[in-house]
Amino acid sequence: MNSTKIDPKFIGKSNPRVGLIALASDFMIEKDFINVIKDKKIDFFVNRIECYNPLTKENLIKMSNKVTDVTKDILPDQDLDCVVYGCTSGTIAAGYDSIEQKVKAAKPMAEVSTPSTAAIQALKKLNINKVSIFTPYIKKLNDDVLDYFKSEGFEVTSNSYFDIQDDYDIGKVDQDYLYEVLSKIDLNGADALFVSCTALPVLEIIDKLEKKLNTIVLSSNQALIWDTLVKIKKNNSVEGFGKLFQVNWCHLVKKNTNKD
Repeated sequence: MNSTKIDPKFIGKSNPRVGLIALASDFMIEKDFINVIKDKKIDFFVNRIECYNPLTKENLIKMSNKVTDVTKDILPDQDLDCVVYGCTSGTIAAGYDSIEQKVKAAKPMAEVSTPSTAAIQALKKLNINKVSIFTPYIKKLNDDVLDYFKSEGFEVTSNSYFDIQDDYDIGKVDQDYLYEVLSKIDLNGADALFVSCTALPVLEIIDKLEKKLNTIVLSSNQALIWDTLVKIKKNNSVEGFGKLFQVNWCHLVKKNTNKD
């Protein structure tokens, strides 16, 4: 038998690499990401972070202490273009600067996106100042979200919440019921509705909600995916997931000519 050595040929340039840190309890975030980016040339990797119940600020901060180790395990010793921390209330509890510092301790070259900061960027790009906010959280975390948006200069015109204490239960909310609840929210004076939490099954009903409510609807996952595409300089025009993806953001991606 003859054995022949063949020299390998390696790719010259890889697709943009996105690493998602998903909560261990989150049923939705990976599905939502894949639904939006499936036709784009993006390499997408996921690692899960241990979370703790009940949902409290203290437990969210405790969870964030593992961000560096979880980030390291996404393609160890390889660079990522963007690391996405998939927790809205967790980012608000720990603070974006803390999350960014922990991510960059593992992946110093990576951009960092979080749902709360992504939502702020989306609202600003849409020139929205007045927003109604819905959350699934307990009252204390719900109020922390409201305070965060107010601190960023937004007027919160109304607020509703579910008061769910267990993270797993958020992902079990019935989508049809959620649509019914959101379609009846008081939007008097609001320019948009923001639905917080990456675990809620919101993304697939945003188009229908915007038609029903005749206003812009943003969700944690929608804003997060949009912001990620901006950060990796990918065209973020996508059909079927709300008006946020329908606006031409070419000026944000620095004349990027790649349409995928």
